[in-house]
Amino acid sequence: MTRVWAERGSRPRAPRDQRYDWAYLFGAVCPAHDKGAALVLPSADGETMNLHLNEISRNVTPGSHAVVTLDGAGWHQTGGKLKVPHNVSLLKLPAYSPELNPVENIWQYLRQNQLSNRVFDNHDAIVDACCDAWNALTAQPGRIQSIATRPWASAPVTL
Repeated sequence: MTRVWAERGSRPRAPRDQRYDWAYLFGAVCPAHDKGAALVLPSADGETMNLHLNEISRNVTPGSHAVVTLDGAGWHQTGGKLKVPHNVSLLKLPAYSPELNPVENIWQYLRQNQLSNRVFDNHDAIVDACCDAWNALTAQPGRIQSIATRPWASAPVTL
């Protein structure tokens, strides 16, 4: 569910379904290059996180290195079972600090503009909607950059 505009005192209608089926959209963005890499997977665990890390690695510009910010999700903390590719580093964020993770704004954007207030016929429709939402996001020049850029993340570091 998401917020919608409505006349004060009214109750807007939204589709609702009591059935449950899940698909997990694993995504990463690079605001500097306005690029993203994502997979829609059937579960969220260490094995699928490894698939995601490999997808990120495959999409990193040759000669570059990706820093992936992680929150405290269980599949981010698999007790040393994550296989981190050579061109990817993991940066664990402090607890309860989603504002530090730029991809959280991407999820909010997708929920508000592509994935909210819908009822899907089956699991394939959920997967298709996730793929369509991600493809729509990455097809808009400058969209990832405008949502996920953090001034503090692009400042040069001098030691």
